[in-house]
Amino acid sequence: MSSSTPAPTVLTADDVTHLARLARLEISDADRDRYVGQLSVILDAVAVVSAVAADAPDAEPTTHAVPVTNVYREDVVRPGLTREAALAGAPEAQDGRFRVPQILGEEQ
Repeated sequence: MSSSTPAPTVLTADDVTHLARLARLEISDADRDRYVGQLSVILDAVAVVSAVAADAPDAEPTTHAVPVTNVYREDVVRPGLTREAALAGAPEAQDGRFRVPQILGEEQ
């Protein structure tokens, strides 16, 4: 753990208003006040992670807390359904193809 706890982030309503203006977002006063708290929590979490990273500069970056191995199967080509087998389950077929209701006009 970090040897020093980072100071809490002080984010003001004016900061959020400024960020919203930069992002060209129109936010209400109620949303602005809610975002002050939410963004402060996020910034504090980032500060804690940054402090921990600063205390262990040789730590290897990871994407998971525990080692993860690929559980996917080998990509092996296997025979698929034949046309006849696929069409056997279709509600309607015509000329060796699935027949579906027309959704576009005749001129399309």
